[in-house]
Amino acid sequence: MSDEHTIEARIYERLSKVIDPELGRSVTDLGMIAAIDATPVAGETNTYDVRVRVELTVEGCPLSQTITNQINGAVASYPDATLIPSIEVGSMSQDKLTQLVAGLKAERKQNPFNKPGIKTRIFAIASGKGGVGKSSVTANLAATFAALGYDTAAIDADIYGFSLPRLFGVQSQPTNLNGMLMPVTAWGVKLISIGMFAGADRAILWRGPRLQRSLEQFLSDVWWGEPDVLLLDLAPGTGDMAISVAQALPNAELVVVTTPQPSASDIAARSGLVALQVPMKVRGVVENMSYYEHKGEKLRIFGEGGGARVSEQLTHSLGYEVPLLAQLPLEPELRETGEAGRPAVLTKEGALRSDGIGETFKNLAESLMRLPQ
Repeated sequence: MSDEHTIEARIYERLSKVIDPELGRSVTDLGMIAAIDATPVAGETNTYDVRVRVELTVEGCPLSQTITNQINGAVASYPDATLIPSIEVGSMSQDKLTQLVAGLKAERKQNPFNKPGIKTRIFAIASGKGGVGKSSVTANLAATFAALGYDTAAIDADIYGFSLPRLFGVQSQPTNLNGMLMPVTAWGVKLISIGMFAGADRAILWRGPRLQRSLEQFLSDVWWGEPDVLLLDLAPGTGDMAISVAQALPNAELVVVTTPQPSASDIAARSGLVALQVPMKVRGVVENMSYYEHKGEKLRIFGEGGGARVSEQLTHSLGYEVPLLAQLPLEPELRETGEAGRPAVLTKEGALRSDGIGETFKNLAESLMRLPQ
């Protein structure tokens, strides 16, 4: 047998396991549980109506149903009595929200990825020129990490040619929580991009300090929690953003994307050589569009050897091994599915594909995580 006070205390304890998907904290830690009231049901043995009053951080929170479902499950699965949940959803007062956000900002204070002891692996995906599929590689690699169970985040640092919102099918804007932004989550990946904001379709001509400030805002003004992996989709070339990333994230690890032909691989090597001027280690090379498989034959449409050439040049110039991590096939589905808003490595249900492209990206992700920091 139970009594209502015991039930209320135990339900509160159970709700400490319900995590807000955006903030990555329990709803009890965030002060979102305003009240729990258990009332015996007349004529029923050990049966109670349980009313839980929830205060969300913002009115109309897009993830309110997810939170409500988790709370319903925590109440309904209580083992020592029959509980009938009733969830009342409201929003925090402005004062309470201000206090919560101030506390979260105080914890962070600055770029959360540039502090001692950070465990997040940060991979900056670079290319010497546009058109080699760098953003597609970033999107599919991020989706792979998420499908493998890693808490994954991605920043579209290509301010001029942002692609990640389209590749992930994102059309919504980040939630503004009293000046702190919540990244948009799609296919299990937390995302931020200038392309998510109003007016982003206009040409952006940022340079120097303003460009660097855009990256700082993405790092410091967005609540990322503590992801296992952070990917950055860099702009092509060796310009301002690559230098800004190196300055803001000296623990970032560079992955260079190229295609097989010499014209692309020679330029790609220059992206890796940025590491000679900044404290970033080049982790490896990914050769995209390596071949097109037709009736069991691998057709080398763009020539071959580009990835190996970049690997060899960087190994020689940097003085440590820069391996060729993967050779990705030219697959129309990668483009078609990506442009439709789903990374091609995922099934429609969001699971990692078990065929060739899924296995290739799985091996790439696991290879990167095995490399020592």
